[in-house]
Amino acid sequence: MTDARATDEERAAVDELLGPPPEDAVEGRVTRGGHEARELRTQLLPTLHALQGRIGWISEGGLNYVSTRLSVPPAEAYGVATFYAMFSVEERPRTVIHVCDDLACRVNGGRELLASAAELRGPDAEVIASPCLGLCERAPVALVQRAGAGRSDVALAGPVTAPANLAEVIGDREIEPPAASAAAELLVGPSAPQAGSGNDRTLLRRVGVVEPTSIDDYRAHGGYAALRRAIELGAEGTIQEVTDAKLLGRGGAAFPTGVKWTGVSEQPVHPHFVICNADESEPGTFKDRIMMESDPFALIEALTIAGFAVGAEQGYLYIRGEYPLATARLEHAIAEARRHGFLGEDVLERGVRFDVELRRGAGAYICGEETALFNSIEGKRGEPRNKPPFPVTHGVFGKPTAINNVETLLNVLPILTDGAAAYAATGTEGSTGTRLFCLSGHVERPGVYEHPHGVTLREVIDAAGGVRGGGAPKAVLLGGAAGGFVGPDRLDVRLTFEDAREGGYTLGSGVVMVFDQEIDLVDLCLRIARFFRDESCGQCVPCRVGTVRQEEALHRLVAGRPIGSAADELVLLEDVGQVMRDASICGLGQTAANAVRSAIATFGLFDGGAS
Repeated sequence: MTDARATDEERAAVDELLGPPPEDAVEGRVTRGGHEARELRTQLLPTLHALQGRIGWISEGGLNYVSTRLSVPPAEAYGVATFYAMFSVEERPRTVIHVCDDLACRVNGGRELLASAAELRGPDAEVIASPCLGLCERAPVALVQRAGAGRSDVALAGPVTAPANLAEVIGDREIEPPAASAAAELLVGPSAPQAGSGNDRTLLRRVGVVEPTSIDDYRAHGGYAALRRAIELGAEGTIQEVTDAKLLGRGGAAFPTGVKWTGVSEQPVHPHFVICNADESEPGTFKDRIMMESDPFALIEALTIAGFAVGAEQGYLYIRGEYPLATARLEHAIAEARRHGFLGEDVLERGVRFDVELRRGAGAYICGEETALFNSIEGKRGEPRNKPPFPVTHGVFGKPTAINNVETLLNVLPILTDGAAAYAATGTEGSTGTRLFCLSGHVERPGVYEHPHGVTLREVIDAAGGVRGGGAPKAVLLGGAAGGFVGPDRLDVRLTFEDAREGGYTLGSGVVMVFDQEIDLVDLCLRIARFFRDESCGQCVPCRVGTVRQEEALHRLVAGRPIGSAADELVLLEDVGQVMRDASICGLGQTAANAVRSAIATFGLFDGGAS
């Protein structure tokens, strides 16, 4: 521990979250160990958020005070604080503007906005280039962090077209509370063009219809009928319904949800946990954000059903740090669910005990990987764990854990209310139900669209109005940065899990990013390579070194200075990609070369083909 001491404001920020120091504390410090210390450690991420939010950065003195309150070694607390992009251990202005320059924003004026926003830099504000902020349908966009008592982050759901839009939030003007209903009206319409329309909608049917802050309105539109049905069926019956519906995970891995829940429910070790992975950080993905902002009670209900089914009394909802409105909506929904008896010691007065704790990430793409997310909840650096053991037996806190993403959990509700057979009648034999697709890039009407599995890529794009200006697409990125590019010759492929496996493409997290004929594919590949280089946690050598070597090779090819010939560099890229796929600990390294590899193979980049 250094001699640096926290200021009164820093102490107040920490004590507001943790409560006053214990009476037996000496200079705020009480040494604790064992189970008690481990319980304190899990509060590290929320406490760092409290410091960052109040002061605007995490000083050495503030970090010392956090370490003493939580009995965390200062070196480990520093390691966590420096792991996340939204935290700073160097002093900076209390207003920080994150301008997105990732794919969707990049092709819609993001680079120009970032360049022009430089005039806002100064003692009162800092401008930072940011990876995808999950607002791709409104590109270009920005996220503003404003530190201080009573201040909060605000996402500028663009299109942000000039620095003047950003300058508005630097001053002291009041920002509407995130839970206000007016904000929902602003976000839902353009973001979900199909919201609430037609009987063929399943997940979107309440979006734009139900007031997202009203539990009474949610119940009036069928809310909590699925939970009541689950309790009537019992835990085994609930899992059987999910199994019979053939629900596959919507996060990219497509693992059978019923198999996962069965595995956790049968574990003799207790306690069991359930987690909603809402750390939606894949570039081009924003469906979970829209559902959390527009229908938050549905997610809380679905997570409660998962907890009941697997025998868990505690659930965690880990949400991306860049989603301030969704965070506020979920915090409100959790509080309302407790107040009305849908969470707590006796859910629905049926002897079911279950509660949910919201955890906010802090800007780390890697925390979307399930084991990295476990470490983050536990107050550690968000680095992946080796598998096996798998989460079913050794999840968060080393206990059996069922973890699903937002869209997967939301599908549980129609399965229980309509029945497994009715659910499975939609889609295909191997891909049941509907799917949410995130349309962005150069489409006429970007947003979230719901389609039955089996729809073709062309039909999905046409539903969004086709290519902006009536042209033909040059390329489509499926699945996000970890997915792959396809050309216009593949517009009639079916979007199902089985077709994707056979065809060598991916559905991933539902990204469909469309690019017109003017797009610079080389620039997109460079941006994707930089994204993975920046987001690699650095824990394993194949990913830590491979993502850097991939970007270096691309830059050499662009500059016309290859090592050997261009063909030699392309062989090197393939070799590096194969090593990352074979030897990386987690999916980040295993998929880091996919998009670049597909662009080179499909469009003949660097060999005289398209650019």
